[in-house]
Amino acid sequence: MPTYNEQAEGVIELARFASEKGWLPATSGNLSVLVERDPLLFAITRSGADKQRLTDQDVLLVDAHMQVQGDTPYRPSAETTVHVALYHKLPCGSILHVHTVYNNLVSELFARQGYVEIAHHELLKALGHWEENASVRIPIVPNWSDLNQLGQAVADVAQADVPAVLVRAHGVYAFGETPDAARRHLEAVEFLCEYVYRLELIRAAGFVAP
Repeated sequence: MPTYNEQAEGVIELARFASEKGWLPATSGNLSVLVERDPLLFAITRSGADKQRLTDQDVLLVDAHMQVQGDTPYRPSAETTVHVALYHKLPCGSILHVHTVYNNLVSELFARQGYVEIAHHELLKALGHWEENASVRIPIVPNWSDLNQLGQAVADVAQADVPAVLVRAHGVYAFGETPDAARRHLEAVEFLCEYVYRLELIRAAGFVAP
């Protein structure tokens, strides 16, 4: 079983990856990696940390009650509630939450129907869908200010075979059974959000595919 220190380094590496993509502007976002399943313990970024310059002190060990283990002046992200809810529902090994322009725009465009449907795209394979004519519906939930309500809303719609949930005008939670899987799912979803938005613009301009 990996140690907390090893998983904390994994969080820092994931933050570096997402920061280099421009997906963690200012001090936004939060990322976690599982340390133990039962009892639940995971490494997560602290509240207010600049994800582009994380140090070991910026990654906290937290339990299922959002209690920080060890001596630190820092507290975990307020959205740790979402991570706890997802770890309880699914066999996640890592959860990544980022804020980008494209995932925000797509969540606004399709908020009323509660999901964005993506079909017949090669990158759906990165989400585990290799079948012919694959189609997925990525859920969209309201951006509840009550973070316990937000955590419950995300967990209610989260599915292992569609490893992402959009929060309206807020961001995306992507997850996977391993940190590498979560990273792959996040990268695929971000590509697909940009694709969907640009395709909507083309359609709005009157282009009709043959």
